[in-house]
Amino acid sequence: MAAGIFRLTRAEGGGAAAAAALALLIGGTLLAVAWAAQGLSGLGPWDWRAVWFTLWQAAVSATLSAGLAVPVARALARRRFPGRAALVTLLGAPFILPVIVAIMGLIAVLGRNGAINAALRALGLPEVSIYGWQGVILAHVFFNLPLSVRLVLQGWQAIPAERFRLAASLGFAPRDVARHLERPMLRGVLPGVWLAVFLVCLTSFTVALALGGGPRATTVELAIYQAFRFDFDLGRAASLGLVQIGICVAAMALARWIAIPAGFGAGLDADHRPMAPGGWHRISDTLVITAAAGFLIWPMAAVIARGLPRIPALPPEVWEAALRSVVMALISALLAMALSLVLALSLARGRMGWVETAGMLPLIASPLVLGTGLFILLRGWFAPQALALPVTVAINAVMALPFGLRALIPAARTLHGDYGRLADSLDLRGWARLRLLTLPRLARPLGFAGGLAAALAMGDLGVITLFASDRPTLPLQLYQLMNAYRMDDASGCAVLLMAISFGLFWMFDRGGRLA
Repeated sequence: MAAGIFRLTRAEGGGAAAAAALALLIGGTLLAVAWAAQGLSGLGPWDWRAVWFTLWQAAVSATLSAGLAVPVARALARRRFPGRAALVTLLGAPFILPVIVAIMGLIAVLGRNGAINAALRALGLPEVSIYGWQGVILAHVFFNLPLSVRLVLQGWQAIPAERFRLAASLGFAPRDVARHLERPMLRGVLPGVWLAVFLVCLTSFTVALALGGGPRATTVELAIYQAFRFDFDLGRAASLGLVQIGICVAAMALARWIAIPAGFGAGLDADHRPMAPGGWHRISDTLVITAAAGFLIWPMAAVIARGLPRIPALPPEVWEAALRSVVMALISALLAMALSLVLALSLARGRMGWVETAGMLPLIASPLVLGTGLFILLRGWFAPQALALPVTVAINAVMALPFGLRALIPAARTLHGDYGRLADSLDLRGWARLRLLTLPRLARPLGFAGGLAAALAMGDLGVITLFASDRPTLPLQLYQLMNAYRMDDASGCAVLLMAISFGLFWMFDRGGRLA
């Protein structure tokens, strides 16, 4: 008994130590930001304008994403057609798609020389501009509409099939189904969807950097970058970082109690789709699905069509940046996997809620805020150029940790409940337990977590911009090509970045499935 308690305590100790180190890293950087801040009195009128624009654009983006997701999710829920499964899978792609690549796609369609403006010029109509607040909101909707559709679609699928059968037997018309089944579900799902998108848009940096800017389209993240990079005003950057943290904490606190349960009760999980009315409902569903698919596919297809032929002619510095980014992404992914595994196993063995809280701490701080804090802490010891790559690797690993934990914690608890006592009775511990039991059983969620971490790290354009490294990553190289108006090379670089990001995700995820 005493030996079992010792083994349990030792296993939990590893997770506690990792959680403490993580809390120290994030807490230390946030304290450094707070210490360097001059209070909110150091912020000027343009800084508060950036705060207002951040809140406004996040609210508008979340409202549009959640609102447009409802008809798309309803159409996908009640229609079956060839390619439906592929389209639903495609809805998850923008989450791991590098942001700068998607921006390239939107510019190819809506930019000054894009397809839409070319058509408008041919018709003698006024052109549209993707730069400014409208571009920021459009890009956020592009990224978050698929996420919103997936979340709302899960709400439709959670309505017990028996409810739809009962509605059909009672002769419900589509408006009756909407009133008694769909609207109660949406009241429970949409607030959470809205808040999730709102939180994502609060900490968006690359979109504002590429499409925003100027006094009317500057977010807090972009203002931090400008204060740090151009003015080197650490006090102002830290003050803006505090404001950003406060907004994120308030949004997360609101998200804990905003959702209202729909209260449908349990069902038998029968395979039964919602009622699929014909007539004009079928036509509208077809148009909605076609429009959503075109909105997602057209920009990416435009980038691929323009950039794929340019890949063989890319300059050497692009390939050097690609190799550098792959190495950094692999290191970040391995660090994120190791931390996620240690924390998940610790949580599965013991009731240590603070360990899970520590694993979720990265959600309250953006990469730019953490990068600013680390620069403040380390600037007396290292040159900024020397910090760029290792700090980027570390922050990318930390920012991917919450997603890895969400994938691993349920599987780790199931593993411990099913095999924990047997492994303890066989005195299976240490490396043998990890090799023979833990890794084979957790390979799938671990591979998914690693693929997600690698893809996110590969496409990150955040911390590296603060330190202006002379050894750029591939996203930074792409941004520099765009700024130099070398759009053909930028398109080729975008296709390369997209291919590597999806390739890394596939490699890790496929490896986990084959283990």
